[in-house]
Amino acid sequence: MGASAMSNNITVPRLMAKMQRVEASDLHIKVGSPPILRIASQLRRVDGPSLSAEDTERLLMEIVPENKRDALHEIGNVDFSHHDDEGGRFRCSVFRAGSGLHAAIRRVNTKIPDFSELLLPPIYEKLVGASYDGLVIVCGVTGCGKSSTLAAMINHINQHRHCNIITVEDPIEYAFEPQQSFISQREIGIDTPDFATALRGAVRQDPDVMMIGEMRDRETMLAGLQAAETGHLVFTTLHTADTMQSFNRILEFFPIKEHGFIRASLSASLRAVAAQRLVPSIQPQAQRVPATEVLLNTSLVAERIREGGENDIPAIMAGATDEGMHDFTTRLFQLINEGWIDLRTAERYAPNPEALRSRVRGIDVKADTLVGKTKR
Repeated sequence: MGASAMSNNITVPRLMAKMQRVEASDLHIKVGSPPILRIASQLRRVDGPSLSAEDTERLLMEIVPENKRDALHEIGNVDFSHHDDEGGRFRCSVFRAGSGLHAAIRRVNTKIPDFSELLLPPIYEKLVGASYDGLVIVCGVTGCGKSSTLAAMINHINQHRHCNIITVEDPIEYAFEPQQSFISQREIGIDTPDFATALRGAVRQDPDVMMIGEMRDRETMLAGLQAAETGHLVFTTLHTADTMQSFNRILEFFPIKEHGFIRASLSASLRAVAAQRLVPSIQPQAQRVPATEVLLNTSLVAERIREGGENDIPAIMAGATDEGMHDFTTRLFQLINEGWIDLRTAERYAPNPEALRSRVRGIDVKADTLVGKTKR
């Protein structure tokens, strides 16, 4: 076997232990390459020889459960969870590609960050603490921290309320430990075939809180809206850049003739839409900080949603002052004032850079005036 993985004492359990040490999110095992870790969104090769087809077969069959091996042979891929001796949990997808077995292994986080660790503004904790039913949507592009924010929301409830919480996730990224609440986590492809099937069952399982990993289709969206309307608190994510795109995406799931019904449902059951994007920080204690946009479903917002006037929502968010609702420009301005980011970086992430510059210039003028008055 030459300079094989086996002769160099590489095993999947040892690679998983390394994932824990370096806080890697994913491990990739492929024929023709050394093992690869994803650390802080970057792919990095593990020191060692490239793996042969024989190497990956031996490495991966060690962790594939007995009851999954026939399926791997017949259909070419299997998904399963793996627990190591240290209590670590991993989601594994093993599949055949070309001449051998490949795998993508994700580390399930056991330490769940809170709102302060994620550098989220106070409205997040206030919103979760005050919501007992309805729909809360967290949106953003891939890699913006949606899953971490959603986990912080669920864990805040877990720490402070007596609730029955059911999650449906693909994949499970954070493992919750029950505290004040009871929690059941279900994973697509392992515990249930799809979101819609899981949600149909969930409403019969006496939940107080439901977390839907992502709204991907009409059936899932409709099930989430119905659960929110019937007294459940529902958290979910959408793959959209901001709050306005979220409304467009939701309506796209349904034919035009149903839009009036969906608008009425949203106006009644929506609690908030929270969008975020990660911005490079100038502070050493954080590489990136979340710039956020939070829409709260006030009576005015509900009226606009119901009547099809959501084009007015950006102006409503921009003019909000005392409820915690804010747009991206306002939050970027706050992050500049708090010393997390500089103006040049903020401009790259601002929906309207000129509006941000005007906001900053306005504060500078006030500051100069104040200094002048003090000197006099």
